[in-house]
Amino acid sequence: MNESKYYKVFISRRFYRFFRKLTQMKENDISYDIRGAAFKIHNELGPGLLESVYETALSYELEQMGYKVRRQVGIPMSYKEINFDVGFRLDIIVNELVIIEVKSVECLLDVHHKQLLTYLKLTDKKLGLLINFNSSTLKNSITRIVNNLK
Repeated sequence: MNESKYYKVFISRRFYRFFRKLTQMKENDISYDIRGAAFKIHNELGPGLLESVYETALSYELEQMGYKVRRQVGIPMSYKEINFDVGFRLDIIVNELVIIEVKSVECLLDVHHKQLLTYLKLTDKKLGLLINFNSSTLKNSITRIVNNLK
C-alpha cells in the first residue's frame, strides 16, 4: 500500500469516529465521556470556582471530543393558557440527548435533583447528569437522573 492510501484510511477512520459520535451514540455512551471530561476538569481546576467556569470548560472538552454541545438552552413552558418562550434554562445539552446541570455548591439538595428531572420531562429527554464541582472528590458528586431510559 502506498502512502496516500494510508492517509485515506486514516482520514476515513477519523471521519467515521466523528460521524459516529454525532449520530449513533446513545445516552449511556455519551454520559461515559461526560464523566471522563468532568474528572479531567476537576483534577485540573479543583473545587471552588464559579459554575460558569466549569460549564465553559466542560463544553470545550466535549466539543474537542467531537460532540455537538449547546449551552444555556431555553426551555419553553406553558401553564394553562400562558405560554413562556423561556421558562427555564438548562446548562448544557450534548448531541441533543443528554442534559448536564452544572453546580458548584457546598452540597446538592433534593431541589437540584428535581430541577434536572423537570428539565428531562419538559424536553422529553431520557438522561441527565447533575455534577457538583465544589467537592474534594468528584466521584460521589455526579448523579445520573433518568426519565424512562431503557
